[in-house]
Amino acid sequence: MERKDREEGACLERGALYVVGTPIGNLGDFSPRARETLAAADFIAAEDTRVTLRLLTHFGIKKPLLSYFEHNKLEHGPLIVARLQAGETCALVSDAGMPAISDPGETLVAACAQAGIPVYVVPGPTAALSALVLSGLPTGRFTFEGFLSVNKRGRKEHLEAVRGETRTMIFYEAPHKLRKTLSDFSKVFGPDRKIALCRELTKLHEEVWRTTVGEAAAHYREQEPRGEFVLVVAGGEAPAAPQQGYTLEEAAALARELAAAGLSSSEAARQAAQETGYRKSQLYTALLESQSP
Repeated sequence: MERKDREEGACLERGALYVVGTPIGNLGDFSPRARETLAAADFIAAEDTRVTLRLLTHFGIKKPLLSYFEHNKLEHGPLIVARLQAGETCALVSDAGMPAISDPGETLVAACAQAGIPVYVVPGPTAALSALVLSGLPTGRFTFEGFLSVNKRGRKEHLEAVRGETRTMIFYEAPHKLRKTLSDFSKVFGPDRKIALCRELTKLHEEVWRTTVGEAAAHYREQEPRGEFVLVVAGGEAPAAPQQGYTLEEAAALARELAAAGLSSSEAARQAAQETGYRKSQLYTALLESQSP
């Protein structure tokens, strides 16, 4: 069941997938076990073979590389599974951090699990958790939201789904989309919501800016965003318990009455929520449903 690479001293199981975390910036964070695993694997599946080749060259590792990324995962995934079933050992890496986190490696791990192929993890740096630790925001409960969709409808639905989230939220964002994201955050969470913008983590110009959504949006309207960002957003306040005497149906009816009196749907839901203790989002949704033909 196992193969021994005598030169590197690593022992890997034949026909297994090894998910290997790589540095998110500082090469000193690359663990000895991760280096040994890459050196002992039969081949390496990499998000960008050019990026991985530079990493391997730095550590004096020579191994066959196979590209595996979002736009070829449906083609190359079955090839990797077939090679694993034939007894080869594969190390899966992304450009930086842990594979399968906002990464097509998720699909490959699922395919291996379905095929009964052993999967092992070699832990490494993770931008999301590193940013959470540095944010100064509550870490006891949090939710990882990854990248927002570039599709307008999908983006809106994602943000609406977390509008009432009370846990700390972690988002990834590219510099060219940061301004739009901060603008959307301001509309959904409000300009006073606390946020930590973590940029270039573990690199020479690492920066963590703890501020508010409104201040961040104003700053980056004037300054060009640079580097990859992790955005850690404070959760909202937990909703007050509904006032005794109001059912959800009665609270929704109150919202409808306010809307019929001339208030906008949003304002009607807000006032009804304040009066009854239910979430504004709950009443707003109920109000829209009642207005649908």
